[in-house]
Amino acid sequence: MELNDTTDYQRCFVCGQRNPFGLHLVFRIDNNTIVAEFQPREEHQGFPGVIHGGIVAAVLDEALGRTSLLAKNPEWSMTGRLEIRYRRYVPYGPLLRIRASLETERRRMVQASGKLTLADDENTLLAEADGTFLYLSTNAVDTILKDYPGLRGFLEN
Repeated sequence: MELNDTTDYQRCFVCGQRNPFGLHLVFRIDNNTIVAEFQPREEHQGFPGVIHGGIVAAVLDEALGRTSLLAKNPEWSMTGRLEIRYRRYVPYGPLLRIRASLETERRRMVQASGKLTLADDENTLLAEADGTFLYLSTNAVDTILKDYPGLRGFLEN
């Protein structure tokens, strides 16, 4: 199962490798969780030395959404609800780790949870999230992907 877009699209803000303004996260599966490392850059700060809360929400959202690929019938999904709890400020400088788990599967949705920690100390909890992710309808997929046939193949694998 491929977790990362290698098609002609790659424009996602969080994971798109061809997005010049993106975060360029690369996801992997580790012990039945979705994991990625994130090296914040200077431009990701809100307050000096502190990563903006919107960036924190974006990386958690992307990881939690990918847990739908761990389901019995893997499908891509979109965020229906996302709740973030910021436990402490997220520092600019150290490498960070995002880890997300599939919690519940239902007919057309999954529920997931995740956390953002220091990469070298996953006991240092910076933020955590819970979310509900809805599977995309065929019509939505057709509309979204009409200009990117290569992305369709990626999503359907």
